[in-house]
Amino acid sequence: MIEVGKKAPDFKLKDQSGKTIKLNDLKGKKVVLYFYPKDNTSGCTKEACYFRDEISMFEKLDTVVLGVSADSVESHKKFADKYQLPFSLLSDPEKEMLETYGVWKEKSMYGKKYMGIERTTVIIDENGKVKTIFPKVKVEGHVEEVAAALKE
Repeated sequence: MIEVGKKAPDFKLKDQSGKTIKLNDLKGKKVVLYFYPKDNTSGCTKEACYFRDEISMFEKLDTVVLGVSADSVESHKKFADKYQLPFSLLSDPEKEMLETYGVWKEKSMYGKKYMGIERTTVIIDENGKVKTIFPKVKVEGHVEEVAAALKE
């Protein structure tokens, strides 16, 4: 599990273009990692588009936005192309990073239990430390919450 104030665990994952993204390569920048359950589902599409629509504000704050799910690189490519997402979507089909960051959890829908991603956002500061964790994110108004936390 990650904790505020502690070093964020490094990761090395491929994005929708097949490029390898490593947290250590992003030192000196703030990073917003938003974990989402599934490409092309209603809440996840809304969340991605909200981040897309505010990307210039994140860039002004010297912040890199990264979406993360267990979907494949190919699925991410289709999703990013369809909605013109200007940031990397990281693919973690083995769920290693998802487990390290504590977002791969038992969920329940209609009384059925299953494992899945709990919608969570993590802000990592310029020094690679966890600054803020937003668990169980509600999509509406979330990008504004993230922006406010970055400005603190």
